[in-house]
Amino acid sequence: MSERAVLHVRFLGLPGRRSEDHHELVRLLEDLTPVVRSLPPDAALADVAGALRYFEADAERLAGLVRVRALARHGVDCAIGVAGNPLLARLALVGRDGPGVWVVPEDPEGIAEFLAELPVDALPGVGAATARSLAGYGLGVVGRLAAAPPATLQRVLGAGQARRLRALARGEDPTPVVPGAPEPTLAVEHRFGHDELDAGWRHRALLSLADELGYRLRGAGQTARALTLTVRYADHATTTRRRELAEPTAHTPALLALADALHDALGLQRARVRAVALRAEGLTDADRATRQLSLDPADERRRRAEQ
Repeated sequence: MSERAVLHVRFLGLPGRRSEDHHELVRLLEDLTPVVRSLPPDAALADVAGALRYFEADAERLAGLVRVRALARHGVDCAIGVAGNPLLARLALVGRDGPGVWVVPEDPEGIAEFLAELPVDALPGVGAATARSLAGYGLGVVGRLAAAPPATLQRVLGAGQARRLRALARGEDPTPVVPGAPEPTLAVEHRFGHDELDAGWRHRALLSLADELGYRLRGAGQTARALTLTVRYADHATTTRRRELAEPTAHTPALLALADALHDALGLQRARVRAVALRAEGLTDADRATRQLSLDPADERRRRAEQ
């Protein structure tokens, strides 16, 4: 396997700061390599393969250099995944809330061991419904998904989806890092007037954010495939959680239900929260999205009112 050369960088404590701050931090990566893809509002991908010889350093040491420069110039620390492709670099940060550098082994056995116990919904494109279906067959972790017979996966997922997820479960990702091609996202944020301890007020803030996201998505004729919640605390630490929606949507109640579920799963009983942010990801044209018909008359009335 080729030498590890991809960094997935998450800049910590950015929600609530200006978008220009994110651009400045991305430029730190561009000082190392021109192959940088911005992932607003708080992350970026960098392919540093061409920079290894110039800096006489491996990718892990370059990741450390990024952390030092970000702290020295902007007072921002980073969580950085280091791997041989963008998929593995991103997965290296699953469950990592604090700063640091995490390296995925480059040999096939090491990659398999790293992936083995990750939940299947950590893989891109695996939503809650797909994860439940796989768990029902005993395939709730990536290692079991990778080892499952292809025929079994085809029965559960269909031929195309089975091939794609089996490749992801083995850490295969031929996607290059494309400079200047940000992931289609839409982000909104609420900053509290004081450090908020009351979960009820946080849920009210999420209602406002989900309503704004849905309004802006519908106005742009788009739907979202996933939602990311970022919580920033009084000490400037952050927690980020992402989950796929059951179907692409711009429906406010669906966005709110997932936002509330992401928040409740964090168990923030005594946390002092400074800000919360929601980011809609995987945006697509609403005309191309499919929707399962609802048998709930009230929900159908809400959808008509949104239109």
